[in-house]
Amino acid sequence: MFAIYNNPDVDFKGTNNDLYALKDVARVNKTYLNPDEQTFDNLIKHQNNEKQHNDSINEALNSYKKMAKIDTSEMIFHVKDIMTKDCVYIDSISTIQEVYDVMEEFKIKQLPIATFGKKILGMIDKEIILNLLMNDIENSKNILEKKIEDIYIPQLITADPITDIRRVAKVMVDFKLHAVPIVDENDILIGIVSKTDIIKAISHIPHLQLWS
Repeated sequence: MFAIYNNPDVDFKGTNNDLYALKDVARVNKTYLNPDEQTFDNLIKHQNNEKQHNDSINEALNSYKKMAKIDTSEMIFHVKDIMTKDCVYIDSISTIQEVYDVMEEFKIKQLPIATFGKKILGMIDKEIILNLLMNDIENSKNILEKKIEDIYIPQLITADPITDIRRVAKVMVDFKLHAVPIVDENDILIGIVSKTDIIKAISHIPHLQLWS
């Protein structure tokens, strides 16, 4: 089960098939200083590029499965088994500078944004910070002093803990996600799955196959 959060609302909850059927899914994980400046033509162009990218991936996966004769009757592993629990997060009243400092301290590239009660709001990463600075380089000091709640945070894809690792891995590849926050039925952040977690799972779970 996946969900899309649009700070602070939940825009979508459903299966991965429902996720891929969304017409506005191109907005996920994209950052804009001013979303109104994103033109309709650019969105259509982006959606077409994403479709071509997804078609290429699916074709490659199908060819790989045929070549490797992969058995898809393998047991299912859930993300709760590999996620990083008690992950670092930050609240929306933190400044961009504070976000960057936390990332440097813990040697991470992205941070979930959550309320005091750990209710998920969004995700911020170094790419977002860099884009903000590059779009207004002359006022970089002012940018770093801005609070997260004062900038535009893109929609966020999350998964629940009882989600097949393979489905999460595919969503991460297709939507170019570095990590997926894991939330419970009350939208409370309970962990995070990163590309590193997926790689470790492949290395340590002998019968895990990412292709299904």
